[in-house]
Amino acid sequence: MASDGKAERPWWKKTVVYQIYPRSFCDSNGDGIGDLDGIISKLDYLQDLGVETIWFSPIFKSPQKDFGYDISDYRDIAPEYGTMQTCEKLIKEMHERDMKFVLDMVLNHTSDQHPWFIESRSSKDNPKRDWYIWRDGKKPLGKAPPTNWNAVTTGNGWHYDPATDQWYWSQFLDIQPDLNYRNPDVKAEMFDTVRFWLKKGVDGFRLDMISSIYEDAEFRDNPRSWRLLPSDKEMAVLFQKPVYTLDHPDTLTFMKELRSVLDEFSPPRFMVGEVSGPLPILKKYLGDKADGLNLVFIFQALRVGLEAEDIKELVSDVEKTFREPYDPVWVFSNHDRMRRISRLGGSLEKAKLNMAFQLTARGVPFIYYGEEIGMEQHRLPVKRSLDVVALRFIKKFGSGLVQLVNNIARSVAKESINRDDCRTPMQWNAGENAGFCLPAATPWLPITPSYKERNVDLESKDLNSILSCYKRFLKARQESPALNAGSFEFLDKGNAPDTLLMYARRAATDDGVKEAIVMLNFSDEKVKVINTLDEVKVIVSTRAESEPIQGNRILLNPWEGIVITK
Repeated sequence: MASDGKAERPWWKKTVVYQIYPRSFCDSNGDGIGDLDGIISKLDYLQDLGVETIWFSPIFKSPQKDFGYDISDYRDIAPEYGTMQTCEKLIKEMHERDMKFVLDMVLNHTSDQHPWFIESRSSKDNPKRDWYIWRDGKKPLGKAPPTNWNAVTTGNGWHYDPATDQWYWSQFLDIQPDLNYRNPDVKAEMFDTVRFWLKKGVDGFRLDMISSIYEDAEFRDNPRSWRLLPSDKEMAVLFQKPVYTLDHPDTLTFMKELRSVLDEFSPPRFMVGEVSGPLPILKKYLGDKADGLNLVFIFQALRVGLEAEDIKELVSDVEKTFREPYDPVWVFSNHDRMRRISRLGGSLEKAKLNMAFQLTARGVPFIYYGEEIGMEQHRLPVKRSLDVVALRFIKKFGSGLVQLVNNIARSVAKESINRDDCRTPMQWNAGENAGFCLPAATPWLPITPSYKERNVDLESKDLNSILSCYKRFLKARQESPALNAGSFEFLDKGNAPDTLLMYARRAATDDGVKEAIVMLNFSDEKVKVINTLDEVKVIVSTRAESEPIQGNRILLNPWEGIVITK
């Protein structure tokens, strides 16, 4: 099979991205909130782990009602995190380690405390009025929303402003009004903001809610649907198809315009978009000539079961849709969704196998902070929630009902209404506050109870830990052209059971085609495979002490994953 691997592939196609939620990574000054100096102090840890690229959730100046996703100044740093000088130092320190800095950019909306919006809502004739989306309400007396458009959270996304007797549109929450990109001044300002950060040395952007940039210019009502909740194949939600509020054709054009801004800079930069929907819709954001976004998240992976059949089906669909020059993104946890290991029942062995797949499949892996130590989802009571989304539910339905629904969601859907659960502080050691902040400080969120068994200090000394396993696979991926740049092909596993998954990665190099064969056992039983290859060797295994090659057989332990080469 011909290889897709090429020596001239841009760096972002071969990288591994590690997501840091800044409030929760490391507190350097004792206020209980993670900060940029704390991150700087842990760069050596991240480099030793083997991740090359760090994505930072928003660090901009913000009222912090949505913890940074409500921006009040795109060109300043939130004081609880540091200063612009601290940020510049962080970028410099990362570049000195050959690491890349990826910034979370929220283009869709600002905070309602942004000076632009304060001006915009002050009067109908203010010069900034058209920087946001304002409309008269429907009759009688204009007290009904202009359209039936729902936000992505709950209910209608229009919000009435009595001062000017009009409604403004918000795709997320009322505290986050949407910018109006049909105003050329808005587009020019935001493109200049992107350039501002690229000139600072930022290597890429994660684009928040990027599918919401444009809405229907004629403000037509969305059609009705019988669906309450969306699926991987149908985006209808709350009995409405968002055809006029998501994935607008003008948004797809905007992706290409934004890409041209990044292409003004060298060396290459990249963008990854937060887009939900069926795979063909996701691909449209990359451009028909690979001239749009560089990458999009494949959120179908968040929900996929850890079974060979489920993984194979998803990979087959992804490989069919995202053929070269397109690359998939493999992500299993993030700051909004339940931690993967908690979806897997807390099993470290299953989490290791999940990681083995993530780091050996074709595509760009995204690791959420703490995944490398098996960090679990907390179960925090919703009545003490800090999450603005959970607070909205509590205000509307009461904490008792929301807690009941959340308990059901955690058990049945493996999700949580309260996003605090997946944002708890990083677990550095078994000491007070898990080493996240000083013992005398109060962390902004409670530490997850299992921190004494799952922390960096303890696992760094254990070859069988999940942290050590991550390090082995990340090192193998860095050193193997087949794993970081190769093509993908499922292999015939012969008489081996269906719980086994086998695939080959191949890459062309100056020394010929390099091949790596991945074998993953998705079961509680040992699996035997006939070995037809000569002089094979195991380059990495999820088990520190494993000898799977036994003559003409390969024996995999339960939930073991290996990579072999000739």
